[in-house]
This record gives sequence, structure tokens and C-alpha cells, in this order.
Amino acid sequence: MKTRITELFGIQHPIIQGGMHFVGLAEMAAAVSNAGGLGIITGLTQPTPEDLAKEIAKCKKMTDKPFGVNLTFLPGFANPPYPEYIQAIIDGGVRIVETAGRSPEAYMPAMKAAGIKVIHKCTSVRHSLKAERIGCDAVSVDGFECGGHPGEDDIPNMILLPRAAEELKIPFVASGGMGTASQLVAALALGADGINMGTRFIATKEAPVHDNVKKALVAASELDTRLVMRSLRNTERVLNNPAVEKIIKIEHDKGDAVTIEDIREYVGGVYPRVMQDGDMDAGAWSCGMVAGLIHDVPTCKELIDGMMAEADAIIRNRLGKFLAA
Repeated sequence: MKTRITELFGIQHPIIQGGMHFVGLAEMAAAVSNAGGLGIITGLTQPTPEDLAKEIAKCKKMTDKPFGVNLTFLPGFANPPYPEYIQAIIDGGVRIVETAGRSPEAYMPAMKAAGIKVIHKCTSVRHSLKAERIGCDAVSVDGFECGGHPGEDDIPNMILLPRAAEELKIPFVASGGMGTASQLVAALALGADGINMGTRFIATKEAPVHDNVKKALVAASELDTRLVMRSLRNTERVLNNPAVEKIIKIEHDKGDAVTIEDIREYVGGVYPRVMQDGDMDAGAWSCGMVAGLIHDVPTCKELIDGMMAEADAIIRNRLGKFLAA
């Protein structure tokens, strides 16, 4: 399947693996890229720019296909040395960067000078247009269904994607709740040039996470995610657990007086305990509503090959029959 996204990034299939904390390691990115998609290393999972450089080198030994690096510019408990991380990306020969969070505008000159193609994750049309104006090559349009941060507008993809198609000139992919062939076909019909999958890729054999995480995703339904940090205007969609219930109670009880310090123990430093140790109740961890559509744990190649074959069949057969009728 050829789209503007496959041509932009030099990949076989219009499927991107989104950046995910303590999931987007070299083995994850390489597995997706080797399967014909675009694998992504999560830059800030690596403690230092030097560590990122080593992870990039490791990934290059595992695949000769294109892969990218995610850099998330978000308010947090620390201020990472972003210029040094970008230099590690440049020096490592990576020419695709997925940015998220705050605008990457301040860092665009350095990345564009190095020939890097930038795809920025946006949760609204207005932010997507800003990304286009500052020189991003593509946008990942992130609907309300997504795991992680859906923004504050609460617009689902059935509305957000066609609105993006009305406004954008650069290519974009559908992100948030994506995980099946039918969703890929729907995204293409709504104007996208591909899809970005996060949660779905966690439930694959190559995902470098504890089996408890994969089992939790298979067991979850579309009703098992919750929204936290709404009162802080830093909304995050997470898989429900006792820690999440505590966060929601604290936010409810404190109302507008709540601060990040009130919930820090449930959101800070959680990912190693969940993803590596398999402690499902350690705290709040990002999970999309697509969990309700995850029923197995295939290899990345099985997942992508199966999706592309089914998408082809849907387009040629099911949709074709409507035209014939």
C-alpha cells in the first residue's frame, strides 16, 4: 500500500509505532521496522543523551530499515537537555523524529538543518496547523480515544480526522484507539495517510515489557480506561487500577486546589515498576481504549502482515461490493 506517509518515510506499510515510555526500546522499534512499519525509539526513556546514542546504535544493528526517535516536550519533574538528545539523534544518523507535547518550534532549525523529517503529535486541528506552519513534515492526529495525553478538547477521531483533512496540506496519520485493519481502512477513508499505534504494539511478542502488562491488555475491555489529571489540565488516559482510583478520589476531594504534588507518588517514576517489574498496580500508566480490541499477542510481523492483508480484503471485497450494488 502506497500513501504519502509511506513515501515520506520510505516504509512499506502506513503503520507507525508511537513513542511509549519504557516500551520504545531498540528491540521494539527494530521489530516494527523489520515488519515494514516505522519503529520508534522513545528518546526520554534513555536517562542521558549518551544512553540514547547507544540505543540508536543497538537498533541499527537489529534493522536496516528506517526507524525514528520520539522526543516529548512536556512539563515535568525535570527539564531534559533536549539539544543534546537531538544531537545524539543527528550523530546516530536517524532522520525521522516524532515530537509530542509542547511545540517543537525552538528545535526545528537544528533538526531541519540535519535533514530530519519531523512528525508532530497533535490533539487538535489548530495545533496541527501550527505544526504545519513551523515546518513539520507530517502530523500524527491524536483523538480522544488515545492512551496517554488526549488534550483537553475531547474530540474523537470520527470528527477530528475529517476536520484535519479539511485543513491540512501536509500528510497526517490517525492516532488514538488504532489497532485493527478496519480502523486503518476507516482512517484512510477519513483522509489520513496511515495510522499510529501505541497500545496495540505493547501486546506483541517483541515488546520489551513484562508479560503481566500484555495479559492486562488482552483482559481489558474498552471500558477499563480512566482519565486522570483533568483538574490539572494535563489529562491522561490510563488503565484503571487501585492507584488510579486513588488519584481520581484525590482530584475529586481537593477540586481546584489539587496540585501535582498531591498525586506525585502515583504518577512519578511508575513506568519501570509497571513495564519492567510487572506491578500492574504501581501507579497510573497510559493505555488507550483500543485495549478492548486487543485479543492476542502476535509478533509484530504477524500483526502488521495480518492487518495489511485484511485491509486489502476490506477495500477490494467488502467496500467493492457496495459499489457493485
